[in-house]
Amino acid sequence: MTLSEIWSLVKAVLTGLGASTVFVIVVFAAFCVLVGLTKHRKIGKASLVVRSLDDRLGSSARYLSPDVPRGPANQLKTPELLEQSGRHGS
Repeated sequence: MTLSEIWSLVKAVLTGLGASTVFVIVVFAAFCVLVGLTKHRKIGKASLVVRSLDDRLGSSARYLSPDVPRGPANQLKTPELLEQSGRHGS
């Protein structure tokens, strides 16, 4: 192999890698743009685009106030803890 053959081989490999890299980046960018555009559709129960479960159910999030007990038992107000805090307070 001569030096010019090696140089043309290296040039062809770099051209192929560059072209495939550019192609993959263009496909990825196009996919991101198309997926991003679908997010600008109308939100609601009848919409085909579902971004979250809240979207599908059509209800907004309800937040509990800090003094509302969480679940079937409030772990901070169990009889054992109330009894223990009563002993330390007297």
